[in-house]
Amino acid sequence: MDNLSSVYETHLKKLPLVQKGKVRDIYGVDTDHLLIITTDRLSAFDVILPDPVPNKGRILTEISNFWFQKTEHLISNHLVKADLAEILGDEPDKEDLIKRSIVVKKLKPLPIEAVVRGYLIGSGWKDYLATGSVCGIPLAKNLRLAEKLPEAIFTPSTKAAVGDHDENISFKETCNILGRERAEEVRDVTLKIYSQASDFALQRGIIIADTKLEFGLDENEEMVVIDELLTPDSSRFWPASSYEVGTSPSSFDKQFVRDYLETVDWNKAPPGPRVPSEILRRTSDKYQEALDIITKPSV
Repeated sequence: MDNLSSVYETHLKKLPLVQKGKVRDIYGVDTDHLLIITTDRLSAFDVILPDPVPNKGRILTEISNFWFQKTEHLISNHLVKADLAEILGDEPDKEDLIKRSIVVKKLKPLPIEAVVRGYLIGSGWKDYLATGSVCGIPLAKNLRLAEKLPEAIFTPSTKAAVGDHDENISFKETCNILGRERAEEVRDVTLKIYSQASDFALQRGIIIADTKLEFGLDENEEMVVIDELLTPDSSRFWPASSYEVGTSPSSFDKQFVRDYLETVDWNKAPPGPRVPSEILRRTSDKYQEALDIITKPSV
């Protein structure tokens, strides 16, 4: 991959830092808008690793922006048009920052993560083996690893602070947190986005096994999709050409790093272990490949 560059963290001179997340640095632009810079930090098992994945932030930004535009007919998103060059001013490496930055409306985030699963993998597979269910949703017997579910299921989780682990919750618990009407709205739009996006990606040879969405409320209490959308950081992307039920599929996403981390002596608590540069480079190549496949013009 050409033009490899890395941004692990940012320190803008003229804008106030509002929040530093697992991957994103968020700055205040004015009373109504935020600047979000997607760095190359990598979070695995809810721990920020010490080594960045080159170009990851640029790729994630481009993929998210593609999906935000693709799903505008289903729900509004947090993006606003802005002159990033003017906002960033004379910051060093401004051209690189522009490629990984967006300006968004300041919204009130909902306190859950909206997870949808179309295939049985990851923590869902472990839950199924133990209980025959995923997040309290009973499934058919004798399903196999990575098997496609009869229909996608909504399996929300709590939104953990940096360094903590998200926890799966039932739909009833989601209703207790958000109220039934809002919880149903979150569930329904999450499933619609996943259905349309997974169909689109499959036509291009990528299986979106699952994904995680986040939502916020605007000044009119209208729901808006925020953060990132259908990226290799928030989803599992599998190449359809090599997909086989009963095996853990090869992946375009950070599962590649997760698999490596499973081979080292680490208790999945901070601090995270160092990751070899070759693993990071190959992961970067996987992210770029996913971007190229998903955003290529239709034939």
